[in-house]
Amino acid sequence: MLSEAATKNKVKGSQAQFPITQNVTVVEGSTANMTCRVDYNDNTSLQWSNPAQQTLFFGDKKALRDNRIELVRASWKELTISISDVTLSDEGQYTCSLFTMPVKTSKAFLTVLGVPAKPEITGLSRPAQEGEDVTLTCTTSGSKPAADIRWFRNDKEVQGQKEVNATGRSFTVRSTIHLKVDRTDDGAAYTCVVEHIALGSLPHQVTEVLEVHYPPQVEIVRSVIVPQEGQYFKLECVSKGNPLPEPVLWTKDGGELPDVERMIVEGRDLIITTLNKTDNGTYRCEASNHLGTNRDEFTLYVYAKDFPGTTTDPNALTQPGPDHALIGGVVAVVVFITLCFIIVLGRYLARHKGTYLTNEAKGAEDAPDADTAIINAEGNHAHAEEKKEYYQGAARNVVHLKSENLGFANNYALRQEYVRCIM
Repeated sequence: MLSEAATKNKVKGSQAQFPITQNVTVVEGSTANMTCRVDYNDNTSLQWSNPAQQTLFFGDKKALRDNRIELVRASWKELTISISDVTLSDEGQYTCSLFTMPVKTSKAFLTVLGVPAKPEITGLSRPAQEGEDVTLTCTTSGSKPAADIRWFRNDKEVQGQKEVNATGRSFTVRSTIHLKVDRTDDGAAYTCVVEHIALGSLPHQVTEVLEVHYPPQVEIVRSVIVPQEGQYFKLECVSKGNPLPEPVLWTKDGGELPDVERMIVEGRDLIITTLNKTDNGTYRCEASNHLGTNRDEFTLYVYAKDFPGTTTDPNALTQPGPDHALIGGVVAVVVFITLCFIIVLGRYLARHKGTYLTNEAKGAEDAPDADTAIINAEGNHAHAEEKKEYYQGAARNVVHLKSENLGFANNYALRQEYVRCIM
């Protein structure tokens, strides 16, 4: 029984005499602590060696002359050392050895994170001009593993093209964006953000503000919607451009301002102290810089003071619109004349028809037949027989007409007209 118990304790002790280590990750420039432990040690020494298999410490005895390496704790169950100001070259596999028979070892890998350098943006050596192609490049070096780069235009992320190059144990990372700039890019902030595990939640970043030169853009803004005589009136020349166009030029109807006492130019503003009808016309504001010239025009119409309808309409035009009252009057007169003409014409036709029917009735009272009645209807009874003879002669000629013309000749009304022609 004692022999069996001794054997178990020997096996247990043999299993406990095994060094235990852990991998370590540190940031470049910081301090790494390397710890080796055993649960059971029968007074056997522990030893740390570097990736080059150089002994660093044997027990509490320092073996390598390196001021960065220090002893933290040494006992039969633990050996802990520290490496300060860690560099990328310190990275590798470290070995803890327990000098039993045979020697037992445990490996621990030291990972050193390379801290990326602060980024730099290139490509903005001078102001860009509107329409120009611009390339911005953000570069950071010394990262391990390779850093990530993100671009932002103001607060909105934009995509860049990433390029990674190894430089010794670390990496150099570049990210490029290509722009075709316009005036909306003037003053835009482009930020390069470098993210890396070694930086934690505090990434490196750098910002460049883009300067874009562009020709002027001009707009005239009036101070009063409906200008009236006697009012104070101001036209503001809102001009944008880079470089900013200074000064602006005001003209009226293509020439100089006619009344410099009432028309005052203050900076970009044209002020008319007291409006009157002579101020009507087209005003122009012109602005220039080295990239070009632009202008805007405003046509001023001054309404009479307290003119009805000119003070309440916010959408009133600067020029007088068509006189709707005058147009309505003209239309009314035309309609009235047309109606009068129609009435007169109708009365005339009605009177003519009544006369015709009356004469027809009078002639038919003592006429032996219809032909005589038509002749008598003309009122010349003295020559009735003579007219009848002529008509009968003409009627005989009708016999020789075609059939379709006979129907026409037999029409009562047309026969009357025919009689008139031959009388």
